[in-house]
Amino acid sequence: MFNPIVRGWIGYFGRFYKSMLFLVLRRLNDRLVRWAMRKYKRMDGHYTRAVRWLAGVAHWRVGVRPDGWTVGAG
Repeated sequence: MFNPIVRGWIGYFGRFYKSMLFLVLRRLNDRLVRWAMRKYKRMDGHYTRAVRWLAGVAHWRVGVRPDGWTVGAG
């Protein structure tokens, strides 16, 4: 799903530095939301709409979902 560099970050930081992984994933989510806002006209200028769309489309197995929920906690 992600490119090899991001998968490497998830593999390394997920094992040795979990708090840093959340920061990396939040930044990735932010970039994906901004990409969706540029790509789809119905989301142009609608940050919340893009966040909800991304949370529904993407498969979040580890880390932080774009809508603020944490996956795998508990």
